[in-house]
Amino acid sequence: MGLKRIVQKLKLRYGPRETVVRTLREMGVRIGERCRIYTTNFGPEPWLVRIGDHVCISNDVTFVCHNLTWPLQDRYESLTAFGKIEIKDNCQIGVNVTILPNVTIGPNSAVGAGSVVTKDVPPDVVAAGNPARVICTMDEYERKCAERHIDIPTDRDAARKILEKHFWGPGE
Repeated sequence: MGLKRIVQKLKLRYGPRETVVRTLREMGVRIGERCRIYTTNFGPEPWLVRIGDHVCISNDVTFVCHNLTWPLQDRYESLTAFGKIEIKDNCQIGVNVTILPNVTIGPNSAVGAGSVVTKDVPPDVVAAGNPARVICTMDEYERKCAERHIDIPTDRDAARKILEKHFWGPGE
């Protein structure tokens, strides 16, 4: 790995949000406005990834923009299989998701943690699993979230006390 790539990885891993987005754009990733990106795994073809506005990409998400062709290399002088990945506006991609080539996600969709996305995810849904499949609409998911909502303060110590009392009971 060259020095330039090492510096890029360090900026992506430890830089503030603005530095992460700027570095990814320099690498060729197309990124909209108001995005939060917590992964560094854009593979060797980052210019084949497009991320819309107001998108959150969680930790350890992997973008794979090429297919497996190694077992076929001896049969062809050159054999490649690339595909773009597009995440539309207002989406969230959960922790440790893998997105394969030729996939479009959203808009207004979410992909659950640990999923492997092999096909397009329609607008306004939540998809999860291996392979990822639609598990509910975004309206259904919003109702579930509203039912489970716990009002907590922005102060981390105060939030911890409220959450510990809620989940573990008083005195623990």
